[in-house]
Order: sequence, then structure tokens, then C-alpha cells
Amino acid sequence: MNIRHNEALRERLAAEYVLGSLRGGARRRLESWMHDDAALRRSVAEWQDRLTPMTEFTAPATPRPQVWEAIEDRLQLPHPIKPWQFWRRDRAALWRNLSLASGTLATVLALLLLIGQPEPARIDHIATLSDDKAQTVLLLTGDSRRRTMDVRVVSQLTVASDKTLQLWAVPRQGAPRSLGILPDNRSARLELNERATGSDVALLAISLEPKGGSPDPNGPTGPILYKGQWLRLL
Repeated sequence: MNIRHNEALRERLAAEYVLGSLRGGARRRLESWMHDDAALRRSVAEWQDRLTPMTEFTAPATPRPQVWEAIEDRLQLPHPIKPWQFWRRDRAALWRNLSLASGTLATVLALLLLIGQPEPARIDHIATLSDDKAQTVLLLTGDSRRRTMDVRVVSQLTVASDKTLQLWAVPRQGAPRSLGILPDNRSARLELNERATGSDVALLAISLEPKGGSPDPNGPTGPILYKGQWLRLL
């Protein structure tokens, strides 16, 4: 396969490589191509720069104490003895418990996945919206399975109190389609529907509108502040 002159495919493969969704032989082929293709290496580096801000929104999750108690009860494990309760320790029991713990480690891990752990998102659309100086301001990811679109502000936004930011899908032909407004002009979760996922959608754009959104249902009335390609990854 020759991807040197297929810019859209090169960008998609670079994005999938950074996201980790490009696997197996396809991933190894891309790595071999990067050895001799400086432009492809730059594309991968640019996607890394674009997607790095996503890690800022991934907060560590610690299971609640009740989760561990439920695991111990299901496995019939003894509750841990506090350090000051030394008289309750039984060396033989200690080794038995260690053996039991090692034998049931896989079960514990499986239960952790089943109890209180949310199903991971499946990102299959992505866009970075930039201003006229090519500065990335917003990162958008879409999950078709959950029908959600996450809009994340990655650079400082200053919007007048009587204005609002409105998101648009820009098709190759026809009028732009509104995808919603950003509440309080901040990061938001919007519905991902056919208005955004149609095969004719080429770009996403953000316009500056009066409070409440554009008064014209056929398109924006204010200036376009940010725009970028809307890529389907999977």
C-alpha cells in the first residue's frame, strides 16, 4: 500500500496510532513507514501534541471501601488485622492467607472490573478546532455507541457575557447544521447524532452568537472563531 500521496489516510493512521487503536500488523507497518518518511513522523508528533491535553481530563479513580469489603466477603477472606492487634496474628494462618490471596488474584481483578467500574468510552470520531493562528483551542471526541460528543476546552477562552459559542457541522454541500451550544462557554457533553456523523460532514466549526444561539436556523450569524477536520477513526 502506498500512502505517500493519500493525505487523508495518512492523517487517520497517525491519529489511530497515537490513540492506540491501530494494532497488530497495521501498527508495525506504520512504524516501518515512519523510518523513511519524515512527514509521517511529523504527523504522528502533531497528533501527540493535539491529544496530550486529553490526559488532563482523566482523573484517577479509587474504589470505595465498600467495594473492597464486598470483594473480601465474596471470597470469604478474613478482614485485615490492624497493626496494633498483634495478639490476633497467627503465623500459620498468615501463610495460608497469602497462598489464598495469590490463588485468587485473578478473581479479585475481575470483580474490580465488575463492581463500580464504568465502561470505557469508545472514541471513533475526533477533531481539534483551531483559531486563525493555528492554535488548538478545543478538542472534540465522539462515541457513536453511547451517542455522546465531548467538547473540551484546552486553551483559555474569553467570551462576553451576552455571547455564546455554538458548534456546527459543516457539510461539503448545503447549509451548516447546529450541534448545540456550549453551556457557560466551557467544556460540555453534547448528543452525537446523524447531524454530526453523516458521511457528508467535512468540518466542525464554532461561531460566536448572541446569548442562546444563532437566531437563524440555517446557519451562524456571527464570526467563525474555530474550525477543524472531523475525522472518523474506526
